[in-house]
Amino acid sequence: MLLGAHVPAALPLDAARRRRAEVIQVFLSAPRAWRPPKERDDAAQLRASHLPVYVHAPYLVNVVAGDPEVRTRSCQSLVATTRAAEAIGAAGVVVHGGHQPLDAPLDAGIEAWRTLLSGLGHQVPILIENTAGGRNAMAREPARFAALWAGLADLEVPLGVCLDTCHLHAATPEDLLTSFDRVRTAVGRVDLLHVNDSRDEPGSGRDRHANLGAGTIDPEALVEVVRRADAPVVVETPGGTSGQAGDLEWLRQRLTIASQQPPDPA
Repeated sequence: MLLGAHVPAALPLDAARRRRAEVIQVFLSAPRAWRPPKERDDAAQLRASHLPVYVHAPYLVNVVAGDPEVRTRSCQSLVATTRAAEAIGAAGVVVHGGHQPLDAPLDAGIEAWRTLLSGLGHQVPILIENTAGGRNAMAREPARFAALWAGLADLEVPLGVCLDTCHLHAATPEDLLTSFDRVRTAVGRVDLLHVNDSRDEPGSGRDRHANLGAGTIDPEALVEVVRRADAPVVVETPGGTSGQAGDLEWLRQRLTIASQQPPDPA
């Protein structure tokens, strides 16, 4: 499996080398603004690179928002982001499942996603990511994520799943492996895995990342999720180059040790 990191948008391939990253994720525009991506001078270099590049959509994107203006701007932002991602040869665009108004039924959110995806005309896969909190979030609890995925399964569009370990940990009080297995069983796949420790307790609903082994998630569970996912890994952890390089080395060492363990006796 490939191990990598979310890196700054400026000189991302240099940032990857400094972290010993085998895959990278970037923002192509400001994550907390509606400004569209600009054409990149390094687009050809990114397309030619052997490193898979994933793009994270702005945090403001909320396909299922109650405010019509927010929905419209979310759709416009996602269109612009996917076009920019295609221009650099991205492997996927990560976008959060979104938050509905408290009184909105889940079916309304599923229909909003269906409408968007049916008209997006995208070639790069859209990877829907689970979320840590929100009282009526589309992809917080495993059961709601499963229902969303089931409601989109018949669409003939490039679509996939991104799971975040900190979000899984924060979403419910159950243990990480149970949450992970419930989602993976329901959707049948993991296309990208965000591996982040958490500063908060299970079920907190808080999305505060910590470096691997320095938070409240069982380190063995983190490594086991990576093994079970069998998907490209991106750390979104603090500490810049040194922090993320340390986290990738932390993972490599533990995955190597795990692979050398003898199988459990029958």
